[in-house]
Amino acid sequence: MTIDNALASVPVRDVDAAARWYGQVLERSPSRPMHEVAEWKFDGGGGLQAYEAPERAGGGSVTLAVTDLDEHAHALQALGIEAQVVANDQVKTMMVKDPDGNSIAFAEAVDPQLMR
Repeated sequence: MTIDNALASVPVRDVDAAARWYGQVLERSPSRPMHEVAEWKFDGGGGLQAYEAPERAGGGSVTLAVTDLDEHAHALQALGIEAQVVANDQVKTMMVKDPDGNSIAFAEAVDPQLMR
């Protein structure tokens, strides 16, 4: 069996509100393949979906691989989203919560080969 890619998803109470929040955080508008889904695809492959499921909202977690974590930290701060960058020998990370309480990690590999 071969797996070619992956799609992360997070449950939200209101997909329209989530589409606005994630659109700002990801600096791009989503596609809307279904009324209850907002979706972002990334240049390096993979994607993220926010889907309306009020009973499950806030129980999700996703990691987004980035090439310049400090740049993302500054962009989030400009949006009023506080996040602290934590680093070790292999990766720098920054964790935020979306308005529903889902955990969103941004990660930059110190060695870019680690994120492939």
